[in-house]
Amino acid sequence: MTQEGKKIREGFSLRRAYALMKKEFIQLKRDKMTLRMIVMIPIIQILLFGYALNNDPKHLPTAVLAQDHSVFARSFVAGLVNTDYFAVTREPKSAAAAQRLLREGQVQFVVTIPENFGRDIVRGQKPQALIEADATDPTAISGPIAAAQGVFSTAFARDFTGPLAYLKGRQGSLSVEVHRMYNPEGFTRYNILPGLMGIILTMTGIMMTAMAITRERERGTMENLLSMPVRPLEVMIGKIMPYVLIGYIQAAIIVFLGEALFGVPVIGSLVLLSAVLVVFIACNLALGYLLSASAQNQTQAIQMSIMVLMPSILLSGFLFPFRGMPHWAQDIGSFLPATYFIRISRGILLKGDGFMDIWQNFWPLLAFMVVITVIATKRYRQTLD
Repeated sequence: MTQEGKKIREGFSLRRAYALMKKEFIQLKRDKMTLRMIVMIPIIQILLFGYALNNDPKHLPTAVLAQDHSVFARSFVAGLVNTDYFAVTREPKSAAAAQRLLREGQVQFVVTIPENFGRDIVRGQKPQALIEADATDPTAISGPIAAAQGVFSTAFARDFTGPLAYLKGRQGSLSVEVHRMYNPEGFTRYNILPGLMGIILTMTGIMMTAMAITRERERGTMENLLSMPVRPLEVMIGKIMPYVLIGYIQAAIIVFLGEALFGVPVIGSLVLLSAVLVVFIACNLALGYLLSASAQNQTQAIQMSIMVLMPSILLSGFLFPFRGMPHWAQDIGSFLPATYFIRISRGILLKGDGFMDIWQNFWPLLAFMVVITVIATKRYRQTLD
């Protein structure tokens, strides 16, 4: 080794360190995608946590099954609405129709006003209203249930006048009975674990396939792939099929451990869940393939994956009640496959939903899979340019 080489190794040079630092800044400046991620990620997180995410949702869709149409029944429903937690969106004609709305997730609550509700109030016979709540997400219903328990203290203030003024001192005899459906114990893990299946499959599916094409390009094997007599759709299928099996293994592990260790019920059909898994895994793999075909290198592919994963975790209803978010955040969540799969998995495992019950959430997954597959195959580059 020369004398100059020894000096370089022995001494620290601030000038050399500065030169290397300057080189890194130049490379970073040229990498427009990384610069965008540096700016966008904190902005998106601040906006989501500040405006979109809410553990105390209001104006939840409610079905009212009124078997009594007295002024007292109307006052009670008005009292629920005035709490801002309940929004009457359906008025089913039968208990079966009300249960179907609750099971399909079209409403969060079913309020049943019993027959002779008003007559029993006047006679002091302790009438009891029934509120059935979809408790698959216990966080979403805790506030409304607490508010409903106190409605009787204010709902009839204007009705208990004149000849009925004597009833003001007997309001304690009126009560609300609450039935927590599908998760009566209110265990949070019952809600989290089915949703976790969707998040893990999204994370692994997108990130694994997002690096599929970029890996070929960086290894220098893209030329061989392009020289083969294969079509873009064939390349896509060949790249993502191994990850379908990986997705099934992950889903099986989550369901097995969830039931064995945490007692998460498996009420519905695992065959139906397996069929839905095919479509959901295909959605994620096609999306990851699209990101891979759009990225120049693996670093960009990972950055793009993060921009998809973050909304999937925060806006899909996995951690925070979906209906508690503002409408613009719900609109964004409605374009995420995880949103629909989480609803389906919770419905099958906790409610025992059948195919017709999940159809309203299944067809968006099918549509997403077809659209993303078409876009990904068209985006696939036939040349190295």
